[in-house]
Amino acid sequence: MPLMAVAFPILPGKTAEWREFIGELSGPRHQEFADSRRRAGVHERTFLQPTPMGDLVIVTLEGDDPGRAFGQMVGAGDAFTTWFLERAKAIHGVDLAVPMTGSPSEFVLDSAQVAAPAR
Repeated sequence: MPLMAVAFPILPGKTAEWREFIGELSGPRHQEFADSRRRAGVHERTFLQPTPMGDLVIVTLEGDDPGRAFGQMVGAGDAFTTWFLERAKAIHGVDLAVPMTGSPSEFVLDSAQVAAPAR
């Protein structure tokens, strides 16, 4: 099944706020979160990656068309999506509501397959 991964920095001093956000997504807002991803046709997994340059969040989307699903999720106009995008912007400094001009990440290597030649 196709998979996409995207990394987002956590702004300095915002890791505790990010953990609260994740607590809401896994707690009182979990059904809205799960329904959003189900409508988009993806399974989302989120990882916290501490680095010397600051904390990163790594998000994977797995489904038939993760790129399309990403666009569908951030383009939805419902109350949950509005809340989600506002929180993400405050924590990551990234406005996901602004359409991207290309893929948010580039697939480069899979241990089970030969990767496309490097550009």
